[in-house]
Amino acid sequence: MENDLTARIVADPRYQQLKRARSRFGWWLTLAMLIVYYGFILLVAFDKSFLAARIGAGVTTIGMPIGLGVIVFTIIITGIYVQRANKQYDDLTEQIVKGALK
Repeated sequence: MENDLTARIVADPRYQQLKRARSRFGWWLTLAMLIVYYGFILLVAFDKSFLAARIGAGVTTIGMPIGLGVIVFTIIITGIYVQRANKQYDDLTEQIVKGALK
């Protein structure tokens, strides 16, 4: 019974669509995160003087808000993924399950 249900789900074109859409979107977000993160790391490695430049007369350097930006970017893309998963992927998953259980 379990193998039959799995086979029906895998054969469902909506499942293939869901799998493709989630993978594609996940890879785009991964690429964006890698660019931001490794861009910051490359700045640390090759342009320390830029990151060490002070903002105003205080002790805050340019590197601090950029580092905070990396963290905020991570939170934002996580929120984007969760929003898309809740709106599109969950609905499609529910349709696939209902279709497989008929």
